[in-house]
Amino acid sequence: MCDLFVPDCPIDNNTKGISDGLVEQLRPIHPQTVRGTAGCETWTVDFSPGGSLFAWSMGYGVVKVLAWPLPNEEGRDNDLDAQLTKKASERTLNCGQTVWGLAFGPRPRKRPGAISHITDGRPLTEDVKMLILATGLNNGIIKIWRISTGEALYDLKGHQSVVRELVFPPNGTLTLVSGSRDKTLRIWDLTSTGRTCHVLSGHRGWVLCCRVSPDSSMIASVCSSDNRVSLWSLRSYTFMKHLAFNKRSAISSCDFSPDGAVLAVGSYSSHNSAGWRVDLWDPYTAELLVMLEDCCSCEPFINSKTIKTLCFSPDGLYLALVVDHRALRLWELGQKTFVMETDLTTFHNELCCTFHPQGGIIATGTRDGHAKFWKARPIVPSLTHLCRAALRFSVSTHQINALPIPHKLLEFLTYRDLPKTQETYCRAHCR
Repeated sequence: MCDLFVPDCPIDNNTKGISDGLVEQLRPIHPQTVRGTAGCETWTVDFSPGGSLFAWSMGYGVVKVLAWPLPNEEGRDNDLDAQLTKKASERTLNCGQTVWGLAFGPRPRKRPGAISHITDGRPLTEDVKMLILATGLNNGIIKIWRISTGEALYDLKGHQSVVRELVFPPNGTLTLVSGSRDKTLRIWDLTSTGRTCHVLSGHRGWVLCCRVSPDSSMIASVCSSDNRVSLWSLRSYTFMKHLAFNKRSAISSCDFSPDGAVLAVGSYSSHNSAGWRVDLWDPYTAELLVMLEDCCSCEPFINSKTIKTLCFSPDGLYLALVVDHRALRLWELGQKTFVMETDLTTFHNELCCTFHPQGGIIATGTRDGHAKFWKARPIVPSLTHLCRAALRFSVSTHQINALPIPHKLLEFLTYRDLPKTQETYCRAHCR
């Protein structure tokens, strides 16, 4: 059903340690049509909460669920029982419509700092019998699947257009947040008999992205035709506030840091000479903390104008970006150069990305239906970072500001110690 290969990944010695870390790749059943018509795109990929499964929207209404790590075709996995177990856990879900969003649930509560990088390649254990998968379709329907059997349980109906985003809050509940091109968010209670939902309206355009804060108190959403980020209360189902940009920008994506203290927002300008931008906001105070800009040393015609999506690593130290013509970039907070930047001439057309919940691996989906897996350079979080993450997970910025602590410690705990404006440099202009 899918073709798996492990390509050679050459390292360019002239990139100052930056290398393309592609480790594995999945090809879809149906190749891209010669005419280039839509339908084959991988709009979304996701790992299960424990990291033992990977879901891949492989185009043409088909979702593939595979065991992680992926089965090995080169004989490196000599455990026959392990191979059979992985094969038995594979599921092919025929949704009948183009799949725009998917998400595993429920997602248990997890505090920052409880991260263990994958070092031996062994699969993680989790109760697959309890897992479900939600798929958002082109016709506005959300299909709910039982992963253990591959059975379609029921449909959620209400959206009037494409369901672009699906998110399970990280609180262990069967609550599902969906964002659609019908300009609404819906919050579904999957435990209720009638599958009741709350509708959040007020967006000016299509909902492109929505994320839930780690403490499950807030929803952040962005839409087309708007230069504002909307923050909603997941507890009262009401609008809270906007994070507004000073100048006209097209916002495409957002994500909360694992401790919930920072909200990263990806945007780009309509001017030919401008590139993408990532802004780090304090969601509590609506203060702009850091503005990360594209490499201005690049010529306008090769500058990466559009940013597709972004996401934080599980430890909160990395931010993965998918940008036009430059594929995947990995940025460490506070640095000017990228930890990883994929080859401009070889890899492109990425549409989405997500980190493995234990870190170390980034999965991306492409316009031609492929799923790619990239190795992120491991980094050991400092003790100060772990302490900050643990504290900020349960303490708001307002509460931090009221503490009688030294100014430098206050700046660190609220992420105000980072440079306010940072211009990044691509591999061609590393300094």
